[in-house]
Amino acid sequence: MEAHDAAVESVAAQVKSFYERQKPFRIYHGSTNSTRTSQRRADNTIDTSRLNHILSVDVTTMKALVEPNVPMDSLVNATLEHGLIPPVVMEFPGITAGGGFSGTSGESSSFRYGAFDATFDSIEIVLPDGTIARASKTESSDLFWGAASAFGTLGVVTLLEIRLRPAKRHVQLRYELSSGAEDSVQKMREQCDTEANDFVDAIVFDMKTTLVCTGRLVNDVPDGQKVRRFTRRSDPWFYIRAREVQGILKKGGAKDTEEAVVDYIPLVDYLFRYDRGGFWVGKYSFAYFLVPFNRVTRFLLDRFMHTRVMYRAVHKSGLADYYMVQDVGVPFSRTAEFQAWLDETFGIYPLWLCPLRLRREDPDSGHGLHSEFSKPDTPDLMNFGVWGPLKGTRRQVVDMNRALERKVQKLSGKKWLYAHAYYTEEEFWAHYDGASYKALRDKYKATHLPSVYDKVKVDVDAEEARRGQDWETRARAALGHVWPLRGLKGFWGAARGGEYLMDKRRKGGTEQKAGSRSAGEEEADRSVGSSRVDL
Repeated sequence: MEAHDAAVESVAAQVKSFYERQKPFRIYHGSTNSTRTSQRRADNTIDTSRLNHILSVDVTTMKALVEPNVPMDSLVNATLEHGLIPPVVMEFPGITAGGGFSGTSGESSSFRYGAFDATFDSIEIVLPDGTIARASKTESSDLFWGAASAFGTLGVVTLLEIRLRPAKRHVQLRYELSSGAEDSVQKMREQCDTEANDFVDAIVFDMKTTLVCTGRLVNDVPDGQKVRRFTRRSDPWFYIRAREVQGILKKGGAKDTEEAVVDYIPLVDYLFRYDRGGFWVGKYSFAYFLVPFNRVTRFLLDRFMHTRVMYRAVHKSGLADYYMVQDVGVPFSRTAEFQAWLDETFGIYPLWLCPLRLRREDPDSGHGLHSEFSKPDTPDLMNFGVWGPLKGTRRQVVDMNRALERKVQKLSGKKWLYAHAYYTEEEFWAHYDGASYKALRDKYKATHLPSVYDKVKVDVDAEEARRGQDWETRARAALGHVWPLRGLKGFWGAARGGEYLMDKRRKGGTEQKAGSRSAGEEEADRSVGSSRVDL
């Protein structure tokens, strides 16, 4: 705690200096899973990247104290030593605790436990005037809930108290096919309502084929049952296994629970099952470079197919500007309508489905961007992960993303803000609780800082103006669109960011204890691994 307190005092002094000059600042956390580029510079940034330690895991209270830049894999490894895990674990190992709190993260256990921010009891935060404060569900609750999903615009979160739950060694994962959107919703509702289930999500392969995946924590594997893994180079991507199961079930015409396919997966392999290949978007890199997509090429290129490395490639290449990379949630009752619209408008497959329970049970939780989650009639949402390439110019891609935003808003849904946002300012504040958020900004002296909208908006006019400044800039931009130069730039960035993976494998893949991660691994996290934006 002494080292932590000293680091926080240093951050607070820097924040106070900015406040006295009424100068806005950005927060460098060390990494990002955002698809947007950063605007940080040396003279406008506070570096919190060293706040990356787990300070305690208490078996009695089943809580952990963690600094904001602790990634999910370190957190899981540390808590598993005590037979515990966080209730919600984001699917990419580099996503940080602070990133999940500040950015509305959810996963396949969120149908029961809510978003990641709902699993915390308290936070330590440096307010915009440099004051070090504590906020919880019972103390300064407006600040606690307002800071969730505020992307650092109400202060700098420096410590989080997270609840834990008992862990088991494996996940029993049961797969079943549904025949369409309505059938998928019905099956997923049934699974969410079954008390014994711990995890529920699904992969949509086409309008008539969805693979529903339901998991339960178990210790024992039945005799004769093969344990399946997904984290090693020789393992299949989870997406590949899901596609294989889909084919088995479709060929057999399985409809009964007795005919469902069941896998037994080590817990860590399940929690990070989507890391290799980034769900399935890694396959697009094979297509881009005209490389066959098969077991051999996936094995040979495995070092580049982990999300810590893939996100570095995305940032370096700029190819995300021509992809749909969005997570949005719509009420269960509008799921079929939205899926049909996605099919007709974009035809992007696969899609990821994940049911989210976002109602906040705490009586004083109606603060911040998502204040409506405190209402008792807040509907459960079905999250859609829509990730794939789009055809057209940059302007046309923007128009397609704006169409998605308008449709989600029309269906009373929510768009999560880790990715590109194209709203006008008026549209944005009509979609999120601007009045509550701005009241908190006034109360906690944050009005000199950029707002959430300032952080997430994409200004295409400004992009084009920057590109048109001089002939050298225009020439560089033009070359960047020549195949395969952009991809090679991203590949080179990924190669540099992936060196720590090779080092780790040479050492036999030994897991690091909390607070003792290698310098190479920390550098990779600083490059690409968190769910936060660079604020």
